[in-house]
Amino acid sequence: MSLRQFEYALAVAAEGSVTAAAEVLHVAQPSVSQQIRGLERELGVELFARTPTGLVPTAVGRAFLREAEAAVSAARRARATARAGAEELVGELVVAVQMGFGTRQLPVALDALRRRYPRLEVTVFEEPSSAELDRLCRRGVLDLTLMAACEQSPADAHHLGDEEFAVVLGAGHRQLDAERVELRELEGEPWVRFDRDSALDGVLLNVLRENGLTPATAARVSQTATAVRWAAHGLGVTLVPASAVPDGHEHLVRPVFPVVSQPVIAVLRRGAGPAETALLELLRQQNWSSGSASVSSVS
Repeated sequence: MSLRQFEYALAVAAEGSVTAAAEVLHVAQPSVSQQIRGLERELGVELFARTPTGLVPTAVGRAFLREAEAAVSAARRARATARAGAEELVGELVVAVQMGFGTRQLPVALDALRRRYPRLEVTVFEEPSSAELDRLCRRGVLDLTLMAACEQSPADAHHLGDEEFAVVLGAGHRQLDAERVELRELEGEPWVRFDRDSALDGVLLNVLRENGLTPATAARVSQTATAVRWAAHGLGVTLVPASAVPDGHEHLVRPVFPVVSQPVIAVLRRGAGPAETALLELLRQQNWSSGSASVSSVS
C-alpha cells in the first residue's frame, strides 16, 4: 500500500466517482481505477460499492478511509515541517470546529494567519458531535480543534473564552419586546432543534429541562444558519450561540435568562508545529467576551 493509493481512495470517496476524482487529482481516469482495484486486491476487501449513482464506501471501506485520512494528514504535516523555512510556512493545516462555535472569531484569526503565511493551505470543517471531535483529537487526525468544553476535554486544552447562547424568535413574536427573554416564558413554544447526536441539541435539552420545559419539536436541522432562518420564518424558536447568527437576523435575537453559555477551548495535536501555535495565539487575541457579568456554564 502507498500514500498515493490512500489519496486516490479518499478522493473517490469525496467525489463519488472515479472520473470526478481523476479530475480533482489531475490524473488519468484509468490510473485511479487501477490504483483502487489494486488496493482492494491487496486488502482482500471491497472498499466501494458500485451503485447506479456512483461509488459509495462500504462499511469496511469507511473504517479504512478513516485510517487513510490519518495517514495522509500525518504525511502532509511531515512534508510541511521539512519544508518550513525560517520565514515561511507551507503545507496543510487541518482545523475542526464544533458546529456553531467560534463563527465570528475563527474567520478573523484564519485571515490573519493566511496573510502571515500565504503559502499555508488551511482545511476547515464543522462537526456537530463533540464525541466524534474527541475521538478525532485522540487519534491525532486534527491539527487544531475548536470546541465547547465537556467532561472529556483534554487536560492540556486552552480555554479561549465563553460562547453565550441566544434565542431566535419569529417576526412579530410577543417576546421581541423584551430585552432579555426568560426561558420559562417560552412554555408551549415549538422548537427548531438540531440532530439528535449533536452537541447543540444536547445544550438545548439541558437548558429546557433545567427550566422545567418540555420541548415540542417543530423540526430538526443540521446547521445553525438553517435553524436561525427557519425560526425567523415562524416555524418555531431556537437556541444558538450568539456569534452564529447570520447577518440580517440580529433584530430577532434576544439574550436569555438564566444566562446560558459554554466555555470554548482549543485543542492542539501532540507535537504541534508553528502553524498550529500561530493560529492558537491569533484565536487568543479575538474577543470571546459573552457580554454578561454573570454567566453560568452549561455542560
